Amino acid sequence: MKQFFARFSRRTWIIIGVVAVILLCVVISSLNSTEEPLYQTSAVERGNLQAFVGATGTVRAKQSASLVWQTTGIVESVNAEIGDVVTKDTILANLSKTSLNQSVILAEADLVSAQKDLDNLLNSNTALLEAEQAVEDAEEAYQKAYNWRIELNGKIDIKEYVQDQFGNLKLKEYRGYASEETIAQADRDLALAESRLNDARREYERLLQGEDSAEVAAAKARVEAAQATLNQAYLTAPFDGTITQASLMEGDQVTVGTAGFRIDDLSSLLVDVQVSEVDINNVVVGQKATLTFDAILDKNYEGVVVQVGQAGETVQGVVSFTVTVELTDADELVKPGMTTAVNIVVEEVQDVILIPNRAVRLIDGQRVVYVLRDNQPLPITVTLGASSDTFSQLASGDINEGDLIILNPPAQFGGPFGGG
Repeated sequence: MKQFFARFSRRTWIIIGVVAVILLCVVISSLNSTEEPLYQTSAVERGNLQAFVGATGTVRAKQSASLVWQTTGIVESVNAEIGDVVTKDTILANLSKTSLNQSVILAEADLVSAQKDLDNLLNSNTALLEAEQAVEDAEEAYQKAYNWRIELNGKIDIKEYVQDQFGNLKLKEYRGYASEETIAQADRDLALAESRLNDARREYERLLQGEDSAEVAAAKARVEAAQATLNQAYLTAPFDGTITQASLMEGDQVTVGTAGFRIDDLSSLLVDVQVSEVDINNVVVGQKATLTFDAILDKNYEGVVVQVGQAGETVQGVVSFTVTVELTDADELVKPGMTTAVNIVVEEVQDVILIPNRAVRLIDGQRVVYVLRDNQPLPITVTLGASSDTFSQLASGDINEGDLIILNPPAQFGGPFGGG
């Protein structure tokens, strides 16, 4: 035997060994090809499911304003800086009076005069009493003119001066009828008295209106116009908020449109997201939402839908609706302008059988799930309810808790969930 093996060189034995290994691999591969294919399975479980509508948006404050100068001048004082919390009408900065243009300087005098006129209209009774007396006088004058005109309709006592034979004037009195000229003059006097009476009554009624009168409205308008011009020398907070931008220093020369401050009401932060027309009817006011930020790692925030747009906008052929979500637990890390991913919970179910979406196949228009029973894949037709990104609710189908669902059925078992 030893001599038999000695006939072959070492190289020959190496070649024989390699061939033997190859033959062994071929045999093993052939044996494996007859075994059942390996499946990835998952045991069916019960749980809670939330169906989401997802979108992205940008955080904005409930109210925001950029304050710019409306006139030219030199900044005299700056009273606020970034981060300050201010209340409405707080003066944030003002210009030096000596640097203002003439119209703004004169507005202060106009304001004093207009305010005085308004105070007189609102607080003084002199004009009203005078108007009341004017009505009484006009009524008396009208009555006299009326009585005289009525008297002219019959015979009246006529007095006139005539000359005697010596050229002297003597008063002659007799009864007779008034001339046409006298009657015409009486008509004119009566019409004038009536017109004056109507004017007096209108003036009195106007003054009785008090603050609702046209004069008071005009006086208020003059006060407001003067105040508006004078306010150009100041930047004031239009609402309660936080200074988020400031770009002023004392001594700065400003012109119309020069930026001063930005103020935001950070008491409420909102996110506007665009939801497609396919999903918009599932979104209603009051639904909860979760928000995540790339700028804020490992932290989720809560929100609630506060407004749902009722008119869609078409952008590049896609119709979408604006939905506004309010953050309910925002902190100092969340800032206006940040981008956030928003998931609106449009449906929530509890204690239901959950089916992994990756296990669902579409066969002839029906959703099918393969269950491993007796080591054989068994197709089960199912109806699904609410769905999330990973799971769907089992609405009907012969699948029970604990069944092994095949997650990777072969391609011949149909296309994946959502495919054809």
